[in-house]
Amino acid sequence: MRKMEKMTGALDEGLIKNNIIAYLEGSAQRFPDKTAYFDETGGYTYERLLNESRAIASKLIKKLNTVCRPVLIYMDKAPKVLCAFFGTVMSRNFYVPLDTAMPEYRLSLIVENLKPIAVITDIAHFDTARTFSSNVYIFEEMIETKTELDRIEERLSEALDTDPVYVLYTSGSTGVPKGVVVSHRSLMDYVDHFTAECGITSEDVIANQAPFYFDASLIDIYCTLRMGGSMGIVPTEYFSIPLKLLQFLQDYKITTIRWVPSAMKIVSTFKGFKSLRPAYLKKIIFGAESMPTKCYNYWKENYPEAVFIQIYGPTEITGVCTYYIVDREFADDETIPIGKPFKNTEILLLDEEDKLIRRKDVVGEICVKGSCLALGYYNSREKTAEVFVQNPLNPYYPEKIYRTGDLARYNEKHELVFVSRKDFQIKHMGHRIELGEIEMVVASLPGIKAVCCVFEPVKSKIVLFFESDSYDEIELSELLKSRLVHYMMPNVFKRLDRLPLMQNGKVDRTVIKEMIRP
Repeated sequence: MRKMEKMTGALDEGLIKNNIIAYLEGSAQRFPDKTAYFDETGGYTYERLLNESRAIASKLIKKLNTVCRPVLIYMDKAPKVLCAFFGTVMSRNFYVPLDTAMPEYRLSLIVENLKPIAVITDIAHFDTARTFSSNVYIFEEMIETKTELDRIEERLSEALDTDPVYVLYTSGSTGVPKGVVVSHRSLMDYVDHFTAECGITSEDVIANQAPFYFDASLIDIYCTLRMGGSMGIVPTEYFSIPLKLLQFLQDYKITTIRWVPSAMKIVSTFKGFKSLRPAYLKKIIFGAESMPTKCYNYWKENYPEAVFIQIYGPTEITGVCTYYIVDREFADDETIPIGKPFKNTEILLLDEEDKLIRRKDVVGEICVKGSCLALGYYNSREKTAEVFVQNPLNPYYPEKIYRTGDLARYNEKHELVFVSRKDFQIKHMGHRIELGEIEMVVASLPGIKAVCCVFEPVKSKIVLFFESDSYDEIELSELLKSRLVHYMMPNVFKRLDRLPLMQNGKVDRTVIKEMIRP
């Protein structure tokens, strides 16, 4: 690797003020020698991050006569991947991260949908990457490229805040992945409001749990970049070894985590704080799935002075649209709200007739409008039109909302409370039932480690999968008779040693459903 050069000037602020590259340029000017991103093998200072990103941008501009086209990033999770992200964006193209462990079939579906203009990879993954595109560039070679700041400025002089930053692929209901396209305007609005409301500063050291192809990582990556903080990548295997996980938080003086509840449950289930309580943790942010309140209470007991924030939002609205700073106590069988919308975002809770719900305890679909909305799904106008729709409350001019497919209600404090997915709502024994409500009741029981409730439509049975050392199937069934109305009682109970998880930490419901297929 060539010796790192000092930064040779900054990009014109007027060119980048509406581009996430402004975050990188600003933090590199303020904190050039500070570690921006690191893992256990090493780290990148802001100066190095900027220089290598510029080199990558120069290479792409020289080789590709394109703007606003997808560049696949195909490398194992590491700080250098973020250089590839920012270099791609600096060339006025957009990045698409892929999981190197992804099955070949899913990879082929994404590549076919995306038709990438280029791929950035490393030597270890070159053979696979070259099947994706005729333009494959090796990261280690790209960072040796001479930086051409004039060409980067020329490219960015025509950039728009509506240009895409990235595409993240989510699971589609038909089995075909959907690529969510997000613009600079949406991402910057989101990050600016999030850092302000949640108190993220340059002093924060964030422990990253989520994969880079999962929207939960956006807070870690871009709040760090925006404020000039630091982010450490936690080894994936540590989320199965509570003591190593907690030791990482202690050793690297982690102040902030933004994890899915499944990751936090690893600590609460095994009472990890009895062995080690990391001393620097101040902000504990959780979301992407329902937080079992007894898990939250365990963390709160051990960090009574920390700020706890529940967040909510799908990939299609740039990751987060509501937040709740926990300000009171909750019993294990109560649900923590998802709160209120961020600035420049509005939540519409709509009933089945698309009428606005204002009263408490009336369940409706969460619909979102504002600058947080994604541009749509890549190369999929039909899928985009299904959920990015005209606001039914506004007949006067075009105004898009995103229909999340999530159900919620208002509580007595007019806080939004998540109920379940719309497609987790079933009709059983003549009653409309939220499978998520059953899960919340079961999850509140002491001795329950994890739970997943699904519906088998052929035999019309509710099937409950759970992890527990305290109950077998018969014991749990008897206990739930005093907690669930009869028509919500699961018909089948299945205890597993471990529920299947996806790489983002969520329960893998696709695998669960395969287990009940007739």
